[in-house]
Amino acid sequence: MTSSGDARGGDRPVSWHLLTGEYPPQPGGVSDYTRLVAQSLARAGQGVHVWAPGDPEVREEHGVTLHRIPGLFTPPGLVRLTRALSHHRAPRRLLLQYVPHAFGLKAMNVPFCAWFAARRQDERWVFFHEIVYPWSLSAAPRHQLLAGVTRVMARLVGEVADRAFVSIPSWAEHLPPRLRHRAEWCPVPSNIPTEVPVASLVATQATLGAGPWLGHFGTYGSHVRGPLFAVLVPLLRADGQRKALLLGRGSQGFAQELGARHPELASRVQSRDTLAPEDLAAHLAAMDLLVQPYLDGVSSRRSTTMAGVALGRPLVTQTGHLTEPIWRESGAVALAEGTTPEALVALVERLMSQPEERAALGVRAARLYRERFALERTVESLLRASL
Repeated sequence: MTSSGDARGGDRPVSWHLLTGEYPPQPGGVSDYTRLVAQSLARAGQGVHVWAPGDPEVREEHGVTLHRIPGLFTPPGLVRLTRALSHHRAPRRLLLQYVPHAFGLKAMNVPFCAWFAARRQDERWVFFHEIVYPWSLSAAPRHQLLAGVTRVMARLVGEVADRAFVSIPSWAEHLPPRLRHRAEWCPVPSNIPTEVPVASLVATQATLGAGPWLGHFGTYGSHVRGPLFAVLVPLLRADGQRKALLLGRGSQGFAQELGARHPELASRVQSRDTLAPEDLAAHLAAMDLLVQPYLDGVSSRRSTTMAGVALGRPLVTQTGHLTEPIWRESGAVALAEGTTPEALVALVERLMSQPEERAALGVRAARLYRERFALERTVESLLRASL
């Protein structure tokens, strides 16, 4: 394989074609990530097209040409996509944002994966944000079917990929042998601003009022609600001056539920369900400590963690089977061993009593982000010639 300037096309520059199941204004981490990467490639002088589902449209945005095709990953949509791609001169590089549930058919869209595998005239790159549904012998039959089909899909796509990226190293274990050791770990960068003007931070702090403030950023799904309740309630009860700020979609509902279950804490819990990216960054930057419980552990695919780390905020989280060694080696976050709420609470209490340690934690977080996780590192990986 050759560099991005001459791949499969002599001296003609390759054109990038990003295939994604979501793109702004559609919400979602993959949506935001795809836009960040597409616009960064365009700023680097690349010709970039994005193909996403939605009402028919073609428009240019910050140097990126966005194409929306109804039912993009359905058989009729793929016919339209095939026809549209043929109008773009070769060489073409398809960069698939791989998330099984984003392709429809209840995350079992084998026909789309077969279509991608058949695109021999194009260079095929894949970014595996997620890869397979977990398999368990005790799972319901429908879940075992889903686990099996997603493995077939990953093999179809992986067998033909000229280059592959994974959001966390453990995803590579599910790739075909030929690709397993060549897959590149490319952590997902923060999808909100990584710097906050001093004036914005001061204004946000004034609006929030005195703390100390414990923050959480997430989507408040069923997998995190229980652990978050189990951590926040004892932390707020332990110190009557503490307050909690819940950020992200679903935060208002979570705050209301916490207040209903624990009325004595309701006045010290605030939420911001939807904020502009700049305002979200300012609120995160105003936190004394971020508390991010994850039952499967912190990993570099957690955009909620990346947002705090990028801003240099001290962050407490947990180890788990998806946690990469870099988190322990770098000391960029405070890690509670295992997934018990008691361990997380104890770690938070220690850090709240040691402001110097919290400050040092934030410095290490910002340094790690700049060196390993920043968007610039992603673009460098994409533009680097394959070995």
